Amino acid sequence: MAPAALIFDVDGTLAETEHEGHRPAFNEAFREAGLDWRWDEALYRELLAVTGGKERIRRFVERYRPGFRPPAGASLDELVARLHRAKNAAFARRVQSGALGLRPGVARLLREARAAGVPLAIATTTSPENVETLLRHTLGADAPGWFSVVVAGDMVSAKKPSPEVYERAVHALGADPARCVAFEDSAHGVAAARGAGVP
Repeated sequence: MAPAALIFDVDGTLAETEHEGHRPAFNEAFREAGLDWRWDEALYRELLAVTGGKERIRRFVERYRPGFRPPAGASLDELVARLHRAKNAAFARRVQSGALGLRPGVARLLREARAAGVPLAIATTTSPENVETLLRHTLGADAPGWFSVVVAGDMVSAKKPSPEVYERAVHALGADPARCVAFEDSAHGVAAARGAGVP
C-alpha cells in the first residue's frame, strides 16, 4: 500500500543546509551588523539543539554574551529579527550561487513519488522563503508546486519538537497521519512527527 503522503523536513534532510548554508550566513549577518560574533562548527552544533534561527541567536546571547546590549537603542527582539532577515538574505545568495545542493537521492525520490501520485509535503522550522529558494534553485522553478502543503516555522506557535508543524501538515493534506511517512534528520524532528502520529 502506498503511503498517504511523504512529509519532509528541509534543513539537514533535503539538503545539508545547516553547516554549509545557515552557519556561514549567520556569520555574514553578524559581520554586516558590526558584531564580532562568529559561530564555528563546534558552537553551531551546540546551537542546533535549539530549533529556529531567531531562537539560536537568543540562546547564543543568553549563554555566550549575557551582558550584551544591542546597539543604537534597539531591543534584543528587534536586533534578533534584523539579524535573522540578514541571515536569510545571505542564505538565499548562497543557494542561488549553487553553493548548496540536495542530498544524494533526494531529487530522484521526489520525482518518483510524484510520478506514483504520492502527495508531498514539507514540515520545517525554516522560513517559507528559504524553502522556496532551495527548491527553485536545486529542482527547478516549478518545484515549489510539487508540494501540496508547506508548513514552516513562522506559521506555527511552537517549533519542533512540538508536533504542531506536522499536525498542520497532516490536517492540510486531509491524510491519516499513520499512513504518512516523515523524513527527518534530528531528534527534535522525529519527536515532532511521532507526536503528531506520523511514523
